[in-house]
Amino acid sequence: MNLLVVGISHRSAAVETLERLAVDAEAGTAMAERLLRGGEVREAVVLSTCNRVEVYAAAATFHGALSAIVDELHALWGYAESGADLDFASCGYVRHGADAVAHAFHVAAGLDSMVAGEPQILGQLRDAYDTAREADLVGRHLHELFQQALRVGKRVHAETDIDAHAPSIVTAALALAEDALGRPLTGADAAVVGAGAMGGLATATLARAGTATLAVANRDRYKARRLAAEHGAAVADYTDLASLTRGVDLLVCATAAPEPVIDAASLEGRRERLVICDLALPRDVADEVAKLDGVHVIDIAEIQRSDHAGAGAETIAAVERLIAEEIAAYTESLRADTVTPTVAALRSAAADIVDAELARVARRGDFTDDQRAELARTVHRVVQRLLHEPTVRVRELAGQPGAPDYAEALRELFALTPDAVNEPGEASLAEALKVNPAPLAPPAPRTGAAAPHEPYEGGTK
Repeated sequence: MNLLVVGISHRSAAVETLERLAVDAEAGTAMAERLLRGGEVREAVVLSTCNRVEVYAAAATFHGALSAIVDELHALWGYAESGADLDFASCGYVRHGADAVAHAFHVAAGLDSMVAGEPQILGQLRDAYDTAREADLVGRHLHELFQQALRVGKRVHAETDIDAHAPSIVTAALALAEDALGRPLTGADAAVVGAGAMGGLATATLARAGTATLAVANRDRYKARRLAAEHGAAVADYTDLASLTRGVDLLVCATAAPEPVIDAASLEGRRERLVICDLALPRDVADEVAKLDGVHVIDIAEIQRSDHAGAGAETIAAVERLIAEEIAAYTESLRADTVTPTVAALRSAAADIVDAELARVARRGDFTDDQRAELARTVHRVVQRLLHEPTVRVRELAGQPGAPDYAEALRELFALTPDAVNEPGEASLAEALKVNPAPLAPPAPRTGAAAPHEPYEGGTK
């Protein structure tokens, strides 16, 4: 099975491009479902954040899956039409096999984020995985990959000091806001538009900073009330953002709206100095707003260019060492897994042969039932003991870097047809396996005796 990551991020495309290619959760799930129906992709998870849009996939063939995923992305982004000004080749990337594993671990650790080491991506990764799992889009391969990636992300935050040095996008934006205001956030009049994960973090951070006033507005007023109550903030009317902006000098926007929610008309009657942090993708603030006198808009592009963009080199190096250790262990397990179906097929073949021989013995009348049962137990024990050490050892050897193809060697040695060796759980190995042992040769005829007239079945007739 092939593991792939196909996507775009702030590392491969400008923020303006990411904004155009943003995918909401519903559209991402629908795309993953179409991929599975197409047959090339067996499992899929779509991760969409302000930094990236990525499809994690498990597929039988690399090229077939890649083509299917890129076609879906083009269709979703509306770039399949003739004369399109942008396509995947101009802004995308592909990771395969061990590189896909390494990418997933780096994403979970926050090292592939715009703000290096930011912790929010771990929750976003978990949400994407949970959404796909609930929609029955995840099987054994992506389940294992995401479980391991989430564990690695948690380990990074538990065993390194990255949390002490790495700001989130919110804290990086608010640090820039302090610079733009020319004073600390303490005493500022602030408001947050949006009550999702980013809006919640902004509200909590501003409350801890001790702003003079703090209000929350959200399309779903219940969510706004709940968030405001948690942090001692007021609730503002989402349908009248113009009134909200007149009473603040700091505005944080973090909605999931497909179009800007703040335009020039929203800022009529504003204070002379207004700083707006636009943390949404697509952007919440219209382009015209940044041209207004006295208005400073801090967007994701400015955060990316700032000095607040992540943990220091020493901390990142420590995280990289931890990730390298985890990647080595996981890729070793992947290499060992490649021989597992063949090992299972070998054991199944041995069991089938034993059962066939015991059935032959059962047709003879010179054994009691107890004797036949004891013989069956003995033969099964002997075969399992003979196979145990070699099959355990071959998995260990297959997991080593640069190991030869032990699965192929087993298939050759035991005449196992490769096409019939299925992955465990996908089909009955015992039924799918094709084993062609050499036929039992009849015993040489005794001197002076006639050769048997029928094939040997344990005695002459």
